[in-house]
Amino acid sequence: MKHTAQSVFLAGLVLIMLLGCRTGSILDIRDAGIPAAVGQNLTMDDVAKGILAAGAKHGWTMAIQTQGHIVGTLVLRSHTAVVDVFYSASSYSILYKDSTNLKYDATRKTIHANYSSWVRNLHVAIQKEFGGAEEPG
Repeated sequence: MKHTAQSVFLAGLVLIMLLGCRTGSILDIRDAGIPAAVGQNLTMDDVAKGILAAGAKHGWTMAIQTQGHIVGTLVLRSHTAVVDVFYSASSYSILYKDSTNLKYDATRKTIHANYSSWVRNLHVAIQKEFGGAEEPG
């Protein structure tokens, strides 16, 4: 009986560890339109400011590399996600750049499941910053 209880405990522990380490496909947001009021012409600087503000609201450290390119870094506990945000006056893309401790597999194009949630939250925050609430497709 004692041996069976230990086996059940160990099996449960392994199951918990596997569920905590789930992976999924990398979510890239490509060419998302920037919602704007009718007749409003956004400049590249307007878009950059909106992306920087949206990232900051969700804990991302956003750094302008060049006009049209921002690098966003999110550090949560021992996990780090880094994305490239390429933008124009009318659209933007959020693309995987690098990560630490997120089980990234370049061959399978998979990563820890939380990564996609973080990117989706950044995307929605950017949309809201410009008056929209689009969900990624």
